[in-house]
Amino acid sequence: MTESLSSDIRRFLERHHYTRVTPRAALIDMDGTLYDSMVNHTAAWHRMISEEGIPCTRDEFYLYEGRTGASTINLLFRRAFGRDATKEEIDRLYKRKTQYFVELPPVNVMPGAQRMVAELARMGITRVLVTGSGQSSLISRLDTDFPDMFPSDLRITSRDVTKGKPNPEPYIRAMQLARVSPSASIVIENAPLGCEAGDRAGAFTIGVTTGPIPAKELRDAGAAIVVDSMPALANMLPALILALMTTSIDG
Repeated sequence: MTESLSSDIRRFLERHHYTRVTPRAALIDMDGTLYDSMVNHTAAWHRMISEEGIPCTRDEFYLYEGRTGASTINLLFRRAFGRDATKEEIDRLYKRKTQYFVELPPVNVMPGAQRMVAELARMGITRVLVTGSGQSSLISRLDTDFPDMFPSDLRITSRDVTKGKPNPEPYIRAMQLARVSPSASIVIENAPLGCEAGDRAGAFTIGVTTGPIPAKELRDAGAAIVVDSMPALANMLPALILALMTTSIDG
């Protein structure tokens, strides 16, 4: 275990007043983590929102990753019109955004993600999907792309929460599904809002830079450590899990 990793773990333990982390469940984001899908998502959001006459940039949608569709639409409506969207507007606009996403070329599994998830399974760590998305086009692929890795009763989507990321509710709900405490959980995320949600839920949160968001933003949002790619995380998982289980603030 490197000295920097040991220091990162100890800082996390001190900040959350834990003695140690004993990982029993991994709570894993989907877009930008399991699937290399954010390029398509940002394109679909930018097209739909621009058609509504709301000024926006494509890159800003990377920062909204993890929000529910309704939350993203309301954020932009408040900025442009000073009000929340109606339920009818949300339903109509999110349906159009979903259609634009489906029209784009199919997204690929994130390189290294299958190996990362398989490594967690090998170590006996329960996997729970935690996504702010409600789009079935990707969720329905999980059983094919990650066979037996994400049982249907261990999935949290936008339909299962009232508050999306950065609120900790999605990760708290995931802990409840897995029947684990925060100190027995790790979170794997690629976006600032997700890192904030995972940390606020009390989980040891791993940020992975799979897109244009700098590592510093993931760390500032709450990631205990930041890894520069999914293959790198897959490679380091056994050593990281061992380090978590053997590092304590009193030892």
